[in-house]
Amino acid sequence: MAKTATRNPTAARRDDAPPLDPEAVSYAYRLHRARRAARERRHRERRWAGVRFWLVLVIAIAVTAFLALRTMGEIERVFGL
Repeated sequence: MAKTATRNPTAARRDDAPPLDPEAVSYAYRLHRARRAARERRHRERRWAGVRFWLVLVIAIAVTAFLALRTMGEIERVFGL
């Protein structure tokens, strides 16, 4: 039959545990805060990248349409169509 432990196992862990680094908590807090800020920054940058893409696309289409109409007008004027 197995013997029962005479000492409390949690007490043994507390005695053998290394001392808590006082800076570890503040370091972990800063680390997670920086990760959260980076995640929010990436989300914001991706959203603005989409807005910039559509804005540039609309401007490019508008300029292309303007140049096409202007060119057609010049062709009609020159050749009398």
